[in-house]
Amino acid sequence: MFSKETYTNRRNKLREKLSSGIILMPGNSEAAFNYPANTYHFRQDSNFLYFFGLDHPDLAGVMDIDANKDYIFGNDVDMDDIIWMGPQPLMKNRAAEVGVENTAPYNDIIPFLQDAIKAGRKIHILPPYRGEHFIELERLLGISHKAVKNYVSEELIKGVVALREIKEDVEIAEIEKAVNAAYEMHTTAMKMAMPGVVEQEIAGVMEGIALKNGGAVSFPIILSINGQTLHNHYHGNTLTVGRMMVADAGCETTLHYASDITRTVPVGGKFDERQKAIYEIVLKANMEAIEASRPGIKNRELHLGACKTIANGLKELGLMKGDIDEAVRQGAHAMFMPHGLGHHMGMDVHDMEGLGENYVGYDEETVRSDQFGLAFLRFGKELKPGHVFTIEPGCYFIPALIDQWREEGKFTEFINYDEVEKYKDFGGIRIEDDILITEDGHRVLGKPIPKTVAEIEAVMAQ
Repeated sequence: MFSKETYTNRRNKLREKLSSGIILMPGNSEAAFNYPANTYHFRQDSNFLYFFGLDHPDLAGVMDIDANKDYIFGNDVDMDDIIWMGPQPLMKNRAAEVGVENTAPYNDIIPFLQDAIKAGRKIHILPPYRGEHFIELERLLGISHKAVKNYVSEELIKGVVALREIKEDVEIAEIEKAVNAAYEMHTTAMKMAMPGVVEQEIAGVMEGIALKNGGAVSFPIILSINGQTLHNHYHGNTLTVGRMMVADAGCETTLHYASDITRTVPVGGKFDERQKAIYEIVLKANMEAIEASRPGIKNRELHLGACKTIANGLKELGLMKGDIDEAVRQGAHAMFMPHGLGHHMGMDVHDMEGLGENYVGYDEETVRSDQFGLAFLRFGKELKPGHVFTIEPGCYFIPALIDQWREEGKFTEFINYDEVEKYKDFGGIRIEDDILITEDGHRVLGKPIPKTVAEIEAVMAQ
């Protein structure tokens, strides 16, 4: 964990952003895999980790805004626990490591909260995201689980987003550790992407590299020769020459900070002319968006710029036509790039998404679009120093979408459907990097992972 001053400062800053009341942050509990004693690998709630730092199950943190006090409620282990887990620190000693002086057994939180409610004090919680959270909050607050949503505090959500979206130096160092582990994951995948190999072999090795470097994967690995399916978790295909392999994967550090990298490579190690032409378009969009990243520009502007780069490139190949600015304004390009340019990243790979994408990626000045494609941009607001986010343009040939739009006669003035038909067997390409906004520009985080045609072919030749 970080220093106790780090957690104390975070809690104090959060208290300053709320008017009054009590902030309740339950941690996570173990989740059964297939029977009670066989559990999934424990993953602590990210907001609890950010403010209270303890990576153990069955804890709850409380910040009393008015009294300027913090509490951790949790039980000390008994002999049964020690037999299976070994000796464990006392709760008061664990709490002291994160600057919390007040501790009590877990169930003591119930009368504590009930007294506050009787006194008319506001209880602030964040949106629950697991079913057991609703059940436990029902028990702690003495309400129906259907009423839990009434305690979700917009004031708290906005306060947490304002703090977590600006990464501290210690957080940036952790994210770079995760990116450096992803370097090994992706360069290994490149070398393995040869004819006859089954996708699962590569995905399994990548996950093993993540574990070797200290943490699990930051999300289920996306790896497929069918890259036109954006989040493709099926790994049963056998690689063949002529196909492109999309690998979208990252890992967590021991402190649960994430990386998220995508690379697309030609099976066998050599781009053919058609693959190279589409790849270079996506690479240009990726590199131009990175180069344009700086404080004060809206991420939506970067997104639209990348869309224009892709559309112009497709026009040169004869797949699009007409006025490209107008095509992008109307959303015709979204047949080829139906997702957003990127998202916040940190302790969650889609950082803070559980708090609500519109709170995280938008604000009063930047309102989310409802246009197909642009509506899927998770992060549109102005970039600030300390933002860490992904830049991941792509180009996809999705047969079902092509067929539907052609049948509907959509954007015939911008899309050359006869030429697009020839690419329905292509798949997709995505190139993704993790970016930090600095005071005067940007920095690509971590060890550079090969992404030019020459770099990829050189690695795959090894």
